[in-house]
Amino acid sequence: MLADLPLLSLTIWFPILGGIAILLAGDKGDAGGVRRLALAIAVVTFVISLGLYVDFDTSTSAMQFEEMAAWIPAFKINYHLGVDGFSMPLIILTTFITILVVLAGWDVIKKKPSQYLAAFLIMEGTMIGVFASLDAMLFYVFWEAMLIPMYIIIGVWGGPRRVYATIKFFIYTFFGSVFMLVALIYLYYKGGSFDILAMHQLPLNLHEQTLIFIAFLMAFAVKVPMWPVHTWLPDAHVEAPTGGSVILASIMLKIGGYGFVRFSMPIAPDAAHLLDWLVILMSLVAIVYIGFVALAQKDMKKLIAYSSIAHMGFVTLGLFVIFQILSNPVGVAGSAATLAVEGAMIQMISHGFIAGALFLMIGVLYDRMHTREIAAYGGVVHTMPIFTGFAMFFAMANAGLPGTSGFVGEFMVILASFHANFWYAFLAGLTMILGAAYTLWMVKRVFFGPVVNDDVRALADINARELLIMILLAIAVLAIGLWPSPIIDVLHATVTNFLHHISMTKLPLH
Repeated sequence: MLADLPLLSLTIWFPILGGIAILLAGDKGDAGGVRRLALAIAVVTFVISLGLYVDFDTSTSAMQFEEMAAWIPAFKINYHLGVDGFSMPLIILTTFITILVVLAGWDVIKKKPSQYLAAFLIMEGTMIGVFASLDAMLFYVFWEAMLIPMYIIIGVWGGPRRVYATIKFFIYTFFGSVFMLVALIYLYYKGGSFDILAMHQLPLNLHEQTLIFIAFLMAFAVKVPMWPVHTWLPDAHVEAPTGGSVILASIMLKIGGYGFVRFSMPIAPDAAHLLDWLVILMSLVAIVYIGFVALAQKDMKKLIAYSSIAHMGFVTLGLFVIFQILSNPVGVAGSAATLAVEGAMIQMISHGFIAGALFLMIGVLYDRMHTREIAAYGGVVHTMPIFTGFAMFFAMANAGLPGTSGFVGEFMVILASFHANFWYAFLAGLTMILGAAYTLWMVKRVFFGPVVNDDVRALADINARELLIMILLAIAVLAIGLWPSPIIDVLHATVTNFLHHISMTKLPLH
């Protein structure tokens, strides 16, 4: 049985140790060999992570593939790992996207390629550690550790304003992390353990819950990022190399959403009930206002960065609208709440594929013309027809075209929101219009019309490596869009248990 193997430890430590080995090897040898080794490590890690899905029991909400070992016994800190329906799909997403990041930088990264690839492999292991940790202190160590490789990636291989972007990125994320650490230490003294599942059961009064919820909100809202603490993301995306932007959008933003379902809501359900209006407001502002901000962008990366903020607004909306749904006496409230949470989770996974694809496409153009300004392009379809076909597909997915993964999660959240408040659903539904507006505006300006200059005229269509990346992402987007059941089946038992837990509140629902 695969469950008897330490799959989680292998998935965490194999890329970390592989990255350290590549780092020690340096750039003195064959750069092609280093790239092949990095790709092999990423592929093996992905194959190992698939074992989590193959042997996952969808009938239970209990943690699976658990591993436990004493780490710091004096403080009851353990090396405790496990996954459920929330974390397992995000781990597989992480291992899949890392393969594409390694491929994307194959011929592009000339400066210190071994260090570049090592940073991504080490970061892969730390991000998986975040999703797999069942000990709060272990979670915090992985949470902080993953910032270091990203800081280096932007700072060394980033654009002209990389120093400004890295400092802003670090200050924002570290600031939020400090509040989370204070909350975790308080919970430890309250319950005598750093076990996350034990923290879910702590009897906290409303005052304690409110302070803890706000502390977690400070950390997770920055990571999502939610309005108004979102301003670090566009700068980080613009200055980051293509691989850095892909990991930021596809994985790191999802850690904020994951934090809400693993910490904020189950530990402080009463406070989450009380303050759901605040998170819903922040989510709707992100969906609508940031959508208009995206319309005004002249840089392709910045446009997609703002688009990511708007789409992630659906995640937090779906998670926190459930309290108002559950207060509805209508008999379908329970199923609507399930729809909302499952929609939020599918939106996280879908956005990982779509945003990753869009940033990789922008990277393809940047590698050829060394500019991301929309005005510098025009008529790309005449010189890169295959690439344009993929660009149109991912643009439609970003706009929520039915049949693509971009439609499924957003539609589920909008449909569930009707059971809470018509205006929530109406405002969230505007993203279908705004998403189409800013995405199609960019596509029209970049890809269609006459060829505007000799640089565009000289463009070469995508090569076999780039084609492979696009095909893999297109298959993922179509698969979820046409057949989301495999993900929903994994989520269902965990979501049911999650809703049961947070509904056992001492506060009256709204």
